[in-house]
Amino acid sequence: MSNREYEVVLFGATGFTGKLVAEYLKEHSPRDLKWCIAGRNREKLEAVRRDLALGELPIEIADGHDEASLERLVPRAKVVCTTVGPYTKHGVLLARAVAKHGTHYCDLTGEPPFIRRSIDENHAVAEKSGARVVHCCGYDSIPFDLGVHMLWDHAKKTAGTGLRWAKGFAAETKGAFSGGTIASMATIMELARSDRDVRRLLGDPHGFDPVRGKRTTDPFEQDQRSVRWDPDIERWTAPFLMATVNTRVVRRSSALVPGHYGESFRYREAMSLMRGPKGFVAASAITAALGGFAAVLAFEPTRDLVTKRFLPKPGEGPSKEARDAGYFKVRFVAETENGEKLRGRVEGDSDPGYGETAKMLAESALCLARDELGERSGVLTPATAMGMALVERLRAAGMRFAVD
Repeated sequence: MSNREYEVVLFGATGFTGKLVAEYLKEHSPRDLKWCIAGRNREKLEAVRRDLALGELPIEIADGHDEASLERLVPRAKVVCTTVGPYTKHGVLLARAVAKHGTHYCDLTGEPPFIRRSIDENHAVAEKSGARVVHCCGYDSIPFDLGVHMLWDHAKKTAGTGLRWAKGFAAETKGAFSGGTIASMATIMELARSDRDVRRLLGDPHGFDPVRGKRTTDPFEQDQRSVRWDPDIERWTAPFLMATVNTRVVRRSSALVPGHYGESFRYREAMSLMRGPKGFVAASAITAALGGFAAVLAFEPTRDLVTKRFLPKPGEGPSKEARDAGYFKVRFVAETENGEKLRGRVEGDSDPGYGETAKMLAESALCLARDELGERSGVLTPATAMGMALVERLRAAGMRFAVD
């Protein structure tokens, strides 16, 4: 890979999040980084280059639906970083190309059908070619996947033990859904309505494990669908929208290396609210709202009405002031194999779906391009592909990863 023309190709730089990633790379990447912006429309790419004052940064033309153009671009890159979603519709050929050519890859997908298809089609190919294909490198699922990895790393280094279980809780958060996230959710619901296999995948707690078909009746690992009191954090909890993705990513991190986190490791995830009656009311309201939102997206007439008239469209997003005013906190509690309780947190100081997500994706690309990461390859997770190397990068970039 040292002979490849580009260290990082940013694919989809004309979208809202793509521009944020390009801006981040301009401001925070090493000055000698060999990178370019890529997409299917030269005029729009030139406008991005001009608006961001990127000088003579190279532009490459490629289309996610044009296999020949991807075959020309992908072998010239060490890392392809892509923001072009919904990935189920626009990302299949690119994921296949990077696996084939031994090119590392990171994206922002939160789409279980795309991730499962990529695992099935690309894992063995990428293992052979040496590619690290890493999905879910934004708010879903880096804080959660790396938060658990951080607790395991702490337990291993301080006590020589693994984890029996871990829980992640989306806590205080201020931010907006991106148009791309809404489009991805609508795509998933559309597929689930017509495809029984997609419905089974969404209901499978181990849907991203290396081998399909593992089933669990363990209540600990079933997706939370109602209000619960959690005694370990002493707070009311509600279902968390992204747990369907995050929990599967964390479990894949454990399953890719048998016994990695612990021989009987288990994981679950929810939103955490306040204590007392106010917390119960808030958790109940969130649970009802999520159920209503899912029902709206499940049927084409209401889905089209809401997504086209009331929600942000792909390419749209909040102002810089709104992004800078955002933040997030994720809390963790875990039990080690020797019975010790660990607590941790991951925090970011800007909008999780935009500012922090652009940071996480860009740092993932830089980590894949520049850091020593060992020999593991395949369709991996942030934790198994980059682990503590990415944690340290994100700490240096202003995020907080802490074991309390």
